[in-house]
Amino acid sequence: MKKLTENILYQVIKKRPEQSYKGTYGRVLIIGGTKQFGGAAIMNALASVHSGAGLVTVATDPSNFTALHSHLPEAMVVNFNDYLIPYIQSHDVILIGSGLGDRLDLVKTTFAAVSAKQIMIVDGSALTLVAANHLVWPTSRLIITPHQMEWQRVSDVPISQQTFEALNSSARAHFNVKPIVVLKQFHTQIYTDNGSFELTIGGPYQATGGMGDTLAGIIAGFVAQFSNTSLDDNVLAAVYIHSAIADELAQQSFVTLPTQISAKLPYFMKKYAN
Repeated sequence: MKKLTENILYQVIKKRPEQSYKGTYGRVLIIGGTKQFGGAAIMNALASVHSGAGLVTVATDPSNFTALHSHLPEAMVVNFNDYLIPYIQSHDVILIGSGLGDRLDLVKTTFAAVSAKQIMIVDGSALTLVAANHLVWPTSRLIITPHQMEWQRVSDVPISQQTFEALNSSARAHFNVKPIVVLKQFHTQIYTDNGSFELTIGGPYQATGGMGDTLAGIIAGFVAQFSNTSLDDNVLAAVYIHSAIADELAQQSFVTLPTQISAKLPYFMKKYAN
């Protein structure tokens, strides 16, 4: 397994051209956040906007509208109980699942509406719903971000055997569309068509609610805007920068909060733009 290093940030993060506008940097649709778990979608959106996505729309429960606007006036909001298909079809990147609870209907609708040219990121509750209901994965460009229990549910690889690279790679190959797999754990592993990679940074100061929601949002922001770089490299860079910022913050903080990582993203990315 290859070690993921800082070099990936120099490969992916590029200076913005003078002749560009918000549409140049991608359109992200986030679908998540029930009444109980609205913070998850808010943290998705904070990470996507701060990592550079051009336009971010959050489809969420209306009870979250005021909180989202207060935290992030740069994002747009729509009611996920309304007709979502036009929104799904008009965005480049769809992130679904963070704080989604038991909304199987939204997962089914999204999977049916997304096209092969779009990028779909499946996180959190959506992974559990897919596994529990034996849903067929969409034929989009697929990224999944399971923690170890979610990976056990969707792949049938027990947590005790997830240390074996060959088993994880084999399980990925059995998906109807092979996804990029971001297996979140101590030293997160990423499985792609171009090999397997392991993160060697990060630590227990990241063990707090919303850390995975923030990672998913950074992935969405990176894959939306860096369209001239491979999807694999964009995901690898997003995973690396998430923990690199946490490492830097941990030099002064006992616990690193996900929202602190998002706030630091534009300044951290500036160091690598070339």
